[in-house]
Amino acid sequence: MSEPIITVNNLSKRYLIGHQNAKRVGLRHVLEQVVREPQQWLKQWREKRRTVVEEFWALKDVSFDVERGDVVGIIGRNGAGKSTLLKVMSRITEPTSGRISIEGRVASLLEVGTGFHGDLTGRENVFLNGAILGMSRAEIKRKFDEIVAFSEVEKFLDTPVKRYSSGMGVRLAFAVAAHLEPEILIVDEVLAVGDAAFQKKCLGKMQEVSKTQGRTVLFVSHNMGTVASLCKKAFWLKGGKLVASGDAKGIVQDYLVDNMSDADVFGRLDTIRRIAGYGDNFRISAIEWLSGYPLQHGSDIRLRIHGQALADCADVSTAVAFSNLEGIRLLTYDTDLANLTRHQVKKGDDLFFEIAIPNLPVAPGIYNLDLGVRSGDIRQLDFLPSAAQVEVIPGDATPDLIVRGGAGIRLPSSSQVFFK
Repeated sequence: MSEPIITVNNLSKRYLIGHQNAKRVGLRHVLEQVVREPQQWLKQWREKRRTVVEEFWALKDVSFDVERGDVVGIIGRNGAGKSTLLKVMSRITEPTSGRISIEGRVASLLEVGTGFHGDLTGRENVFLNGAILGMSRAEIKRKFDEIVAFSEVEKFLDTPVKRYSSGMGVRLAFAVAAHLEPEILIVDEVLAVGDAAFQKKCLGKMQEVSKTQGRTVLFVSHNMGTVASLCKKAFWLKGGKLVASGDAKGIVQDYLVDNMSDADVFGRLDTIRRIAGYGDNFRISAIEWLSGYPLQHGSDIRLRIHGQALADCADVSTAVAFSNLEGIRLLTYDTDLANLTRHQVKKGDDLFFEIAIPNLPVAPGIYNLDLGVRSGDIRQLDFLPSAAQVEVIPGDATPDLIVRGGAGIRLPSSSQVFFK
């Protein structure tokens, strides 16, 4: 068995959070109290100014090993410690205690613009990042054309990166990180700001550098389908602690089931990062299950998709789709096809679409739910791939063979037999 390229032993990171008891009061009230009861006011002022310090452990006694060439997904809810872990591994943040050993060069892509100097051009930043990674100028020049071709920002290569859009910045940053041959590539969910085609291109590149070049990839994402299909292993963080590690598909399944045990019939979606260009004119804000949760195979489902219009939008319709955990679309329900009715919405409208799905044919299992709102035939106003993971359980009339047969769309069919 080969030596691990990353070894983490009892890693912890503590932050101190200060809370002040100060309460805002009007100036007139303060002056009156100072004049009438100066000693009492001074005592209260000191009490209010007292700062209460709270300890917050972003990571607590985390230990694991990563083998060379592994693609590892790091999953967990917001605040679980994922980004803190990557920052410690990237040597951006010092741990409070514990030890981490990394063999080889690390390239990190943790947020838009990481490692870039805004006043330098894209071309200059490529060489700057390469130098930071310990590459010689000759090595960078050898890879330069590949980086530019992959990033698709050649037209703006001599423009200061502070004038780049967030999507352009991510394109160039990922291209640099992936092509300058680090032994370890660390990628946070920053790819979510890129367009869908570039996301697919980046995922393909991560698979390539792992399988063909033997490099190690650590990948944080809330898209469980991507983690299950891209990663060989997964680490699940919860409350700053490592609660499970192992085969990615098994860990993803356990994580989704755990989340569903706390699931509400109303889920907020407005803080999810959008693909570039989506959510500018209309923004999906929440999904509400009117018929209860989890969903039952064969039952009638009713749900609402809540949203806000940020501009006037014509001919608006919505769609709900079920995909498997590998991201393959299985079934789509489109309101535009039901009665050819489209809606006109005005800027500032706060509204919801109510959708009815009769006799849900999706077999018991766990699925990604994709949500979209469209204007006309082709213009997508907002799109949330894998907006939520949903569980479909057996219904009262669900045949046992469907439960045993695995996930998918299972429909009955009549048949006749003819003997020759």
